[in-house]
Amino acid sequence: MAEGIVSSLGKFAAKFPKDFDFERNASRVEALKHYFAKGGVVSIAASENDWPKLLYPNKSRLKQQISELQELRKNYGEKLHDWKQKFTQAKRYHLLHNIKKLKEPLYWKHVAKYASDSDYRADSDSVKLPAHLISDERIGPMVKTFVNNIEYRKQLAKTVEESVLNKGNKKVGKFADDLQAFRMQQSGRQIDELEKKVSELDTDIETMNELIKWASF
Repeated sequence: MAEGIVSSLGKFAAKFPKDFDFERNASRVEALKHYFAKGGVVSIAASENDWPKLLYPNKSRLKQQISELQELRKNYGEKLHDWKQKFTQAKRYHLLHNIKKLKEPLYWKHVAKYASDSDYRADSDSVKLPAHLISDERIGPMVKTFVNNIEYRKQLAKTVEESVLNKGNKKVGKFADDLQAFRMQQSGRQIDELEKKVSELDTDIETMNELIKWASF
């Protein structure tokens, strides 16, 4: 077997005796396949057994690469965790606010007025008031004003009524729904991309760990 630099599994295999058992060295062969696919090259030299010595990359170089890959994997893993949290928050948005509303005295004021005041109930139904979002920093102030200010309530009902004639939208809480849908879509896209990167880095690290078992020095 000749000594030299190899950049593909085919060229690597060509240097072995015809009776070489690749199945017995399946893990190493898979590592080489991935390493070559990523543009890697190896320098090998003849050995007393049927598997050659790995001269390059050596153990020191492989350890350095593993360290760099692990750091990158850590960074991507942290980003993946953050985006998963954002996705979960968006998905559970309405559920969480349905729980939070129970601690808001103003929500119970809305419930009482809705039950006892037919005019208030009609306006609330007309705008599809998202009363359960009373703790939301964007929607909450509007809900609070609606409950406490009859002039605002009537104006909002009128505005929504006019809006439905122009745009077909009669839901005050649509902004919140659209925002959460956007956040879920954005988070889902980021999660998919990061999961692919993390998976690829895991394979890269496994490859380097397999090669380091083989390296000569």
